[in-house]
Amino acid sequence: MADFDLGEGVRKVLLAGIGALATGYEKGSAIVDDLVKKGELTVEQGKSLNTELKRKVGEALVNDANKDDAARNTAESAPAESAADAAQPSESADKD
Repeated sequence: MADFDLGEGVRKVLLAGIGALATGYEKGSAIVDDLVKKGELTVEQGKSLNTELKRKVGEALVNDANKDDAARNTAESAPAESAADAAQPSESADKD
């Protein structure tokens, strides 16, 4: 079986998510700025939308970081649990 590091996979997924959020924020800011320039939004509305967008991106980053920490903790505890299971004698061996 190939060596697969679950932590590395989770890390790559997290970084891809952060990149997608950053790109979405940049595109959203550009759209808001364009609308303000065209006069379709007032400057105050644009600032309000930009602030809300920043808050949502920040919340999403915190949620992704929490999920990554939980996945990393699960991945780290899995080998320890399997080693503890291997150290315990099986019930079928006791019956013989």
